[in-house]
Amino acid sequence: MGRKGSPRSPQAEGGSRAASPSSPLWALPEELLLLICSYLDAQALGRLAQVCRRLRFLSSRDVLWRRIARGCLNSGFTQLGTDLAAGIPVKERVKVSQNWRHGRCRRDTVLKWKCNLMPWMELDGEYLYLSQAENIQAYHLCAEGTSFQRHPQAIFSGHQEDVCRFVLVNSHIVSGGGDGSIVLHKIHGSYSVRFSAHEQEVNCVDFQGGLIVSGSRDRTAKVWSLSAGRVGQCLHTVQTEDRVWSIAISPLLSGQLLTCLGTDFHRGAGVLDVFYETPSLLLSCGYDTYIRYWDIRTSTRKCVQEWEEPHDSALYCIRSDKNHMIASGSSYYGVVRLWDKRQTRCLQSFHLSSPTSSPVYCLRFSTTHLYAALASALHVLDFTAS
Repeated sequence: MGRKGSPRSPQAEGGSRAASPSSPLWALPEELLLLICSYLDAQALGRLAQVCRRLRFLSSRDVLWRRIARGCLNSGFTQLGTDLAAGIPVKERVKVSQNWRHGRCRRDTVLKWKCNLMPWMELDGEYLYLSQAENIQAYHLCAEGTSFQRHPQAIFSGHQEDVCRFVLVNSHIVSGGGDGSIVLHKIHGSYSVRFSAHEQEVNCVDFQGGLIVSGSRDRTAKVWSLSAGRVGQCLHTVQTEDRVWSIAISPLLSGQLLTCLGTDFHRGAGVLDVFYETPSLLLSCGYDTYIRYWDIRTSTRKCVQEWEEPHDSALYCIRSDKNHMIASGSSYYGVVRLWDKRQTRCLQSFHLSSPTSSPVYCLRFSTTHLYAALASALHVLDFTAS
């Protein structure tokens, strides 16, 4: 033991001799230091941050964590490397990603309503838009993301019956209702337009580039114009053999029309939700309990990958982080599942329906929270909780 008052070693001061200000290490250019650190994994970077304050700052740089984050679940990076969550430190996103992988979260019910509905929702920054009966309500998310203001900040109406589906694109809401109509609202303004679209309920809609597409129980899909002087004019009608449950416009708006994905499916294997990740890659799910991954550059007849719902339940909704993670909602017992595309089996499951069984009609997620809409409640999973 050293005598009282004797000098402390560099290690006792919280840093190694190699990391001291006089060390030759700090004579290296920052670009070279970052290059050296880029060969470290997440665990090694975490240990390096404990050496001293200067290395803690260096090892926390986004440029070092970006490569690691692209291999993580729901870290805000797409397959092409686009950052969808700019402004949030990448290191923090990698930490939260581990919670997604291991299913560590805090659950809460943020909204309840008395009668059973089939709600749909969209998430847009600080706002969550939720359909309840014939209205769409906009709720402001509190800073922590797990609670709402008690009353909606805006209500969008226009349908005579329940809203079936709606989309939020470029500050516009386009909705289809059980009354067979389509309603267009401008979020920041009083502009709205309503037109009769189908003979029966409009099960699904999408909107992009001045065009609306819709699908209905009347076994048709239609394309509508929103150009000046032609608002609500039907440009094209596609006759189908069954009701149309889901519809989507390619991000490229190329004009290519896909009316069939795959072959040799048994009767009733309808697609209930479809999600484009890129102009050529899309996911689908539906009654036959499978999630399918399609690359339309190679084939529209055979998917490139598929995952089976383990409890033989229809899948009502699907979303992905446009990279490795998929989230799906089941028709029974309020089950939300997380999937890693690099694995064949389900990664995590969450049972949200209690005490009665309810489908998960819609789900959306950010890098930190997942929102699931059931028949009588809106649930939130907070993955920032350790």
